[in-house]
Amino acid sequence: MELYAHVQGLTAIAIGIIIGLGALGACLGIAIMGSKFLESAARQPELVPLLQGRMFLLAGLIDASFIIGLAVALLFAFSNPLAGALLNLGH
Repeated sequence: MELYAHVQGLTAIAIGIIIGLGALGACLGIAIMGSKFLESAARQPELVPLLQGRMFLLAGLIDASFIIGLAVALLFAFSNPLAGALLNLGH
């Protein structure tokens, strides 16, 4: 039973790391992309409509990677496959 408690505790730590680093990466990615968009818009204002559409597409893809990480973290939180495998072993 002590092993099960360790698995649950380490799973909680892993969930926090997945969500925290995923959010940090998404925020940094969108910030860098936004700054480069503003630089290019200031340099060539006639390309703003083209660049704006591409920027929104990339922002959605960057956010999608965070949402996938969030889904994996929720999988570990609510139906932990590691704990299920441990219980099937008979511990």
